[in-house]
Order: sequence, then structure tokens, then C-alpha cells
Amino acid sequence: MEQKLETDGVRGVVHGPESPNGDAILLTHGAGSNANAPLLVALAGAFAGAGFVVLRYDLPFRISGRKSPPLPAAQASDREGIVRAVDAVRGMVKGKILAGGHSYGGRQTAMAAAENPGLANGLLLLSYPLHPPDKPQQLRTSFFPQLRTPALFVSGSRDPFGTVEELREALRLIPGKTDLLIVERAGHDLKGAAGMAGTVLERMLF
Repeated sequence: MEQKLETDGVRGVVHGPESPNGDAILLTHGAGSNANAPLLVALAGAFAGAGFVVLRYDLPFRISGRKSPPLPAAQASDREGIVRAVDAVRGMVKGKILAGGHSYGGRQTAMAAAENPGLANGLLLLSYPLHPPDKPQQLRTSFFPQLRTPALFVSGSRDPFGTVEELREALRLIPGKTDLLIVERAGHDLKGAAGMAGTVLERMLF
């Protein structure tokens, strides 16, 4: 069952499971997308089918009508939106909460977790944008040493935002428990990843 949610600056869709397991998963989108991204819709349906309450939601920049995220100095507003979304879901379940997102959404979620220890029990980071395409020197890892929330990274083997080798090297900077799930022949859009929802659930670190 799907139900729209729009309260306290949070806008999204809640997927209610037929047989709840007491836990919840939040999913948000990348820089050029929204909560209706096909990957998020497919994963939300699969996770709800496994018993999770799932919220797929829009980040504040999208709610405000922007077509792209703000400059880095102003992206804290998106992280504040992630905290609000987690708080909203925390009132729906009594169990654990996994917060995640695709690309920019996953990066901001991880940053929010580093800034707010205890925000979530685990992270699901889909296509983490390790660096801009063709710019491997511009790593987005400055906060990794502060990240202690268990995190599962899911990345395509052909993702131009970070090779498998680059990701493995970068994950060594994170003191928290991490795992890396590779989707063979997939790019940054992670086509085909929705079919791996069962494997994702098996590998979740929370």
C-alpha cells in the first residue's frame, strides 16, 4: 500500500508492507531526479514486500522547485531535510532505520549521518559519486573519517563517478563497518539493481 506523505517539510511516498517486520528504509534521489525515480520506486516496492516500511522522498532543493542542488555551501539544507525525514519515519516504526539514497542523495545522507551520530542504524548508498567523471583527483571523501554508521555501497562496474578499485581504496578511510556490492555492467543509473533487492537486503549492515 502506498500513501503520500507531506508534513514538516517532508514530501514523499510511504510504502506500507502487508507483514511489517518493525524496521524502515528511507530512499532519496540523485541531483537530477526526484522521489519517483524508477530505481527508487522499484526498490521501495521490493523492500516493502520484504516487510519494511519504506519512504521514498524528495530532498528540500526539489521541494523548493529547484532543478538541481544548491552550491556546496548551501547543501546543509538538504541534509536538514534528511534528518527531518528520518524523524518522520522514526514515529512509524519501533525497530531499526536504514537511510539511503542514489548518488547525490546518498552522499548527503552519508554526510548527515557523519554529522549526526545515531541518525540511522545503517546506510544504503547507491552509486556513491566518489568524484566527478574524468576528475578522479576531486574526491568527495573529506567526511569519511567521521562516518561510523555501518554502510553498504552499491555501485555499477561501469560507473564513471568511481571505479571499483577507487571505491575500495576510499572505503578504507571510513572507521565504521562497510561493504561494497558491485552491479556488473551497470553504470551510474544502476539499471538492473532493482532486481538485486534480495541481495541488497542480505548484505545490509544494520
